[in-house]
Amino acid sequence: MYLIWKVTFVIILITTCRAFADDDNHEMEEFLKREHSLSKPYQGVGSSSSSHWELMGDAMVTTEQVRLTTDMQSKQGAVWSRIPCHLRDWELQVHFKIHGQGKKNLNGDGLAIWYTKERMQKGPVFGNQDLFTGLGVFVDTYPNEEKHLEAQKTRYTTRTQRIFPFVLAMVGNGSISYDHERDGRPTELGGCNAMVRNLNHDTFIFIRYVRRRLTIMIDIDGQHEWRDCLDIPGVRLPQGYYFGASAVTGDLSDNHDVISLKLYQLTVLRSETEEKEEEDEITLPSVDNMDLLKMGENEEGWSSIAMFFTILFSMLGCFLLIVVGLIVYSHWNENRRKRFY
Repeated sequence: MYLIWKVTFVIILITTCRAFADDDNHEMEEFLKREHSLSKPYQGVGSSSSSHWELMGDAMVTTEQVRLTTDMQSKQGAVWSRIPCHLRDWELQVHFKIHGQGKKNLNGDGLAIWYTKERMQKGPVFGNQDLFTGLGVFVDTYPNEEKHLEAQKTRYTTRTQRIFPFVLAMVGNGSISYDHERDGRPTELGGCNAMVRNLNHDTFIFIRYVRRRLTIMIDIDGQHEWRDCLDIPGVRLPQGYYFGASAVTGDLSDNHDVISLKLYQLTVLRSETEEKEEEDEITLPSVDNMDLLKMGENEEGWSSIAMFFTILFSMLGCFLLIVVGLIVYSHWNENRRKRFY
């Protein structure tokens, strides 16, 4: 019962904080930062020192997109900004496309959006290095853990099963490893399913960082409407990191395309109290309530059982109270009748 109340408290806390954030939306002004943005005709992409964006690995530029990987096995590519971002509050809108010949769950591996201290580093995390420092937002298209459990003839539970592709976020401090075999679950902040493969309409990811709060939304249904994916307060990201995008294929493959990355500077009104709370310089990425979030995730599997027994014992308690009440009332009524004889 105590654990259920703790999980409930976390949910209420996040919901309440989000409500306050929604109320503050009218206090924001946004300005496109072209030096940190990537869009057609991609004139700022190249190997020269004057270019704002640099390609890595198998990535290539076409007239329509920056293709991080082609629909071929064992490819990895990336595009990285050359200019560090020193904005305190920002918003990144990512227009992307994932498509290929593979059928469902026979494609891979996915695409990542980065805001990290390091840049231009090849590695196993969607084409970027492991043990990164900063923020990673992943569009994971292949269920590694599910296939691993199937190989062991172990079935998924309702707690662990999720629908792929799946969007998730992770904050790394340089010493936290991404668990590829478990699809990043041990270190994720949260996420949502996003059916983004082989669509005929545009797909977008919206990443906002304001007042040390990380919000991720997606627009993948062709309705030009943002859908909530993740909303976490207490996320601390230093300034001066680099934006980038990467993708990787293995035995399975897909075309991973970035059509645009548009960064907006947010001008946010802050009270004196908020300014004092945020005046300390952030030197290492972290998440304030990570322990609470993990506590809620770890207890999710058996909280339903705890809830069942809580309801069961509550009903038994109510039943006993009714029985006791009826017995007391019966005795009282009997004694009351005796006084009239």
